Amino acid sequence: MKRFQIIVVFSLGLLACLLVIRIPSPAAGSLTDTGQVKCYNNSGTMTCPDRGRRFFGQDANYTSTPMAYRDNGDGTVTDLVTGLMWSQAVNAEKSSLVQAEKTAESMTLGGYSDWRVPNIKELYSLINFSGNTGITGTGAVPYINTDYFNFKYGNTRSGERYIDAQWLSSTRYVSYTMNRNPTLFGVNFADGRIKGYGYGNMGPKGEKKFYVRFVRGNPYGENLFRDNGDRTVTDQATGLTWMQADSGRAMTWEEALAYAETGTYAGYSDWRLPDAKELQYIVDYTRSPDTTGSAAIDPVFSATPVTNEAGRKDFAHYWTSTSHLDGRRPGDSAVTVCFGRAMGQMRGRIMDVHGAGAQRSDPKTGTDSIGRGPQGDARRSRNMVRLVRGGNVRMTVQPAYADRDKYPFVVKVDQGYEAAVSGSRGFKNQGGTPNRLGPPSSGSGQSMGRPGFVSRLDRDGDNRVSRSEFDGPSHHFSRLDRNNDGYLSEDEAPKGPPPGGRQP
Repeated sequence: MKRFQIIVVFSLGLLACLLVIRIPSPAAGSLTDTGQVKCYNNSGTMTCPDRGRRFFGQDANYTSTPMAYRDNGDGTVTDLVTGLMWSQAVNAEKSSLVQAEKTAESMTLGGYSDWRVPNIKELYSLINFSGNTGITGTGAVPYINTDYFNFKYGNTRSGERYIDAQWLSSTRYVSYTMNRNPTLFGVNFADGRIKGYGYGNMGPKGEKKFYVRFVRGNPYGENLFRDNGDRTVTDQATGLTWMQADSGRAMTWEEALAYAETGTYAGYSDWRLPDAKELQYIVDYTRSPDTTGSAAIDPVFSATPVTNEAGRKDFAHYWTSTSHLDGRRPGDSAVTVCFGRAMGQMRGRIMDVHGAGAQRSDPKTGTDSIGRGPQGDARRSRNMVRLVRGGNVRMTVQPAYADRDKYPFVVKVDQGYEAAVSGSRGFKNQGGTPNRLGPPSSGSGQSMGRPGFVSRLDRDGDNRVSRSEFDGPSHHFSRLDRNNDGYLSEDEAPKGPPPGGRQP
């Protein structure tokens, strides 16, 4: 009996230890870095500024938990930070939400049967702001790590634009967009934005369809806000603390950075302008100006009303510290999150075209405008600010990120050609033939040099890559530096796909 009691006591003690000392697992609310590693002024790239200099406090001045993935070798990819598991492939045909949900119900990918269509925060967790929209496809870099996730641009041969690469989420807009269309949010991994897209019968083109990437695992994107009673709010899901009120006035992007870096609020002086992922994570997609009369944010926060382009009471766009690389002057815009309606002009009418909760980009300087793009987007050069502090964030004057020799991989999308990009694996034509030079007809499978090698890594603008700017192992730099001048030029750039990438 005594021996039995000893065994029971020992077992209970061991159980108690196991309950206290647990192997940590990824947190459901874990946020990753945006992947942006270069610094930008109002018109393009710049050397990353030191504290106290103009434009300090932008995304690349701070580093948080880097994105990290594991290819499971069975068509799935695990996000090692959020704990979510993703399907790796791109669906052969674009799908509606109903079709995608039916597909998820019958999926057994990787031996799992609990796949689902991701919500908008889950899907947005994959975005990588090293991406670049390019100009008509030239210089395009997908806003997702193509070393792990397969990717397709829009099929230009069927009449789509190359940037028609919208991925589906299960998050419905609680109001309507455009001509009272029911609306779904999606992430465009070709142009780095969240928009609400009308679905259902959309006229001559029929129902809106999307690329789909399925997910499984614990739900991601929930907030757990605590009012600290000192004009700050902590999200216990992420560990970030926010200003309860916003700035109360609109300002330019440069002014927003200075406001964050020089101001004191609630007794704290370590505030910063949030990056794109941090700010999008506090959007409340159950709220909108039309349905709740509020901004798309939890009522624990206050939001300053504005008057929108249609003359209606609304709520603002909010600046992030993340620059957006788009068009002929990549970096002259910054990412904004719309906590009010995302306005545009369609057929002469000004209306909500993409929904409260959209993520767009606005010019860092200049004048406001409306009418950009097919939905006539409204662009605002002065926006509101809500600052953040805390979290797993540290200051980095010379930013770095892992495996930069693998991603991003710059491509030229040929007109009339659907490119499926797979990072260092080059891209494929519709028939799946490896094609690294020119249009699908070549079918050469030749390797090409690393396009954009110098422009991607050159932080000080001298058109060459120094040892401190190089992102690979030191001995690789020494091997590539053939003239031993301490710099790499474009003709010394590594040739072919980066080492270690999987071939198609």
